[in-house]
Amino acid sequence: MPELPEVAAIADYVDGRAAGLPIRRVDVASLSVLKTADPPYTALAGRIVESVGRIGKYLVIRTVPGSEATASEPMIAMVVHLSRAGWVRWSEDLSPKPLRPGGKSPIALRVHCGLPGEGFDVTEAGTQKRLAVWLVRDPAEIDRVAGLGPDALELTEERLAEILASTTGRIKNVLTDQRVIAGIGNAYSDEILHTARLSPFASSKTLKPDQVSALYDAMRTVLTDASSRLEGQEVARLKSEKRNGLRVHARTGLPCPVCGDTIREVSFADRSFQYCPTCQTGGKVLADRRMSRLLK
Repeated sequence: MPELPEVAAIADYVDGRAAGLPIRRVDVASLSVLKTADPPYTALAGRIVESVGRIGKYLVIRTVPGSEATASEPMIAMVVHLSRAGWVRWSEDLSPKPLRPGGKSPIALRVHCGLPGEGFDVTEAGTQKRLAVWLVRDPAEIDRVAGLGPDALELTEERLAEILASTTGRIKNVLTDQRVIAGIGNAYSDEILHTARLSPFASSKTLKPDQVSALYDAMRTVLTDASSRLEGQEVARLKSEKRNGLRVHARTGLPCPVCGDTIREVSFADRSFQYCPTCQTGGKVLADRRMSRLLK
């Protein structure tokens, strides 16, 4: 799933190409991705892409009226949540033919902007269709956006300490709960906890001040380093660049790059996380009930 660094890189990449361009047409191949109907997606035709940014893990494409725009709203934003398998592809060779609804193509939505052939596709691979697109006059109209916690890179250490003291969950779950802290997902939470030398099962409320400081420093370091590494990269390279920068996530069975111990995994029904026993749990292997049942 694209997380804060990838969404920021995608936003920067598309903003550098689309900002200031008129939207000529929007094609929708999968109406199910549209979560709003007012304003309609056809209202984007003739508008100008003002900017492309992010809120948490949401991509926000802001548009303003163009000289030929029929929409009266001063601002219409397209807000995209890429979920697990969504992505954005910029092209200068888009087909002028409308997308065929219900086809097998991964393209869910296409925005033609600029010169003929220019624009971007919003795609979703796989069978679990969780990609979501909203057209709103203000992103705060979206309940999921309005309910986001503070951005992970805008938190102060003092605010993080307050958040942790007010929650009772495991630190892994707290970091990935977008209502608590926005922007961090499964991969970077693994990296942050490994850097901070904290167990994913540690209770957030019982962390000592030095552990909170270590967590804050790790969160800043991991996210800013990843964002710097991805900055300016072609969108097509972001996934591989993300994988290359990970030290524990998705590295089950490989040696920890810090201590050499074997990276372990805890599996759930639809996801898993990785950690280093030596670096994070004092050598203890965390219980993995799903794997234990498989071995019976």
